[in-house]
Amino acid sequence: MKKNTLQLDTLTCPSCVLKIESALKRLDGVESVDVLFNASKVKVQYDESRQSTDSLKSTVTALGYDVLAVK
Repeated sequence: MKKNTLQLDTLTCPSCVLKIESALKRLDGVESVDVLFNASKVKVQYDESRQSTDSLKSTVTALGYDVLAVK
């Protein structure tokens, strides 16, 4: 399992958290998603043989959020 943290530009509302969580959890190989509203971070644990960092990033970007960094 691999863990990444996506640093987002800004989360403006609690519904943003649910939107991001549900989209990422639907991806194949994603084990857990933890969205930190106040820090504008998304922690993701996933199977890197079934999912890629680029795919996670593009999923969040497609929802309208800017990913500033991946750690």
